[in-house]
Amino acid sequence: QVQLRESGGGLVQPGGSLRLSCAASGSIFGFDVLGWYRQAPGKQREVVARVTRGGGTNYADFVKGRFTISRDNAKNMVYLQMNSLKPEDTAIYYCNYESGTGGRYWGPGTQVTVSS
Repeated sequence: QVQLRESGGGLVQPGGSLRLSCAASGSIFGFDVLGWYRQAPGKQREVVARVTRGGGTNYADFVKGRFTISRDNAKNMVYLQMNSLKPEDTAIYYCNYESGTGGRYWGPGTQVTVSS
């Protein structure tokens, strides 16, 4: 089992920045992937960014150049630095863990609101 807990969400003005953090605990090992997803009201959950244990990353096109994902394997943490935020980035952001054996786990989410 894996437990995830996000933090760092909040209200920010357009053009501002936020840094999300996610603490992972439990059976964290192997060729795993940590990621961030988001879900806006009335929309499906979508991938934002993912990072492998080795540091390989991939991003959704709509955040390239604005968001940066990183992880600290020693602390079992994953981060999402979000810059140049737009109102359309408003959503609940979820931390996700994919184990090397196919297990998938979600955090409860953290609200990000971009508004003036």
